[in-house]
Amino acid sequence: MEVGKLEISRLTKWFYQARLDRGTAVLDCLDLAVQASEFISLVGPSGCGKTTLLHILAGLLQPSEGHVLVDGKRVSSPGNDRAIVFQHATLLPWRTVIKNISYGLECLKVDRHEALSRAKTWMDLVGLHGFGFHYPHELSGGMQQKVNLARALAVDPEILLMDEPFSSLDAQTREVMQGELLSVWERTRKTVVFVTHQISEAIYLADRVVVLSSRPARVQEVIEVQLPRPRNDSFRQSLWFQECEGSIRRLLKNGAGQL
Repeated sequence: MEVGKLEISRLTKWFYQARLDRGTAVLDCLDLAVQASEFISLVGPSGCGKTTLLHILAGLLQPSEGHVLVDGKRVSSPGNDRAIVFQHATLLPWRTVIKNISYGLECLKVDRHEALSRAKTWMDLVGLHGFGFHYPHELSGGMQQKVNLARALAVDPEILLMDEPFSSLDAQTREVMQGELLSVWERTRKTVVFVTHQISEAIYLADRVVVLSSRPARVQEVIEVQLPRPRNDSFRQSLWFQECEGSIRRLLKNGAGQL
């Protein structure tokens, strides 16, 4: 396996079900290497273990077998080198936008003035200039996810883990957010592992699309995305894009049931 920024080796995870007195396998000997500054998308059938995998990468869950390495060091707990963006914004409703963004920095004991300064920088970068003193309930779903992204980036992680962050948005807002994310990624070049159910989204964003099998998940295929950067919407209409989308859909249907 190629050595990378993030290395997943023979990763296996099962959960014990006391009622049935047996274990349920979710991940099975999964191998993957992600290079520094690479954008990886993960697709697979519902319930195959994508979120479980992301939680193991974040250090929120421990593997049953195998290991995860970041820069050659084993992951055993959460760390400042990784940040996770969840499906729902999970913002603190009593804190303003800028105070939500600075929350992680406060937890790291960063000086208050520095924390607010860094939070403002990220707030502006994700397109929320002028909204610093708004509260979450005053924002649209897309804007809430921008706050969520800025909060994760503010702690300056080396690896950004994203668990279907745009799934609750309408189609138009979702495409806008895809463009915003790519714009931020172009500037920061963070290593990104992005989980999604939408095949077109996976292709549009990523350098490589990792197709997982049904549970217990293994890597079925890794597809190199043959689209130049920066990306624009015209790529979605290209013949290669449509053929790639069809190929991934067939992989999922033939080897893993419905997406």
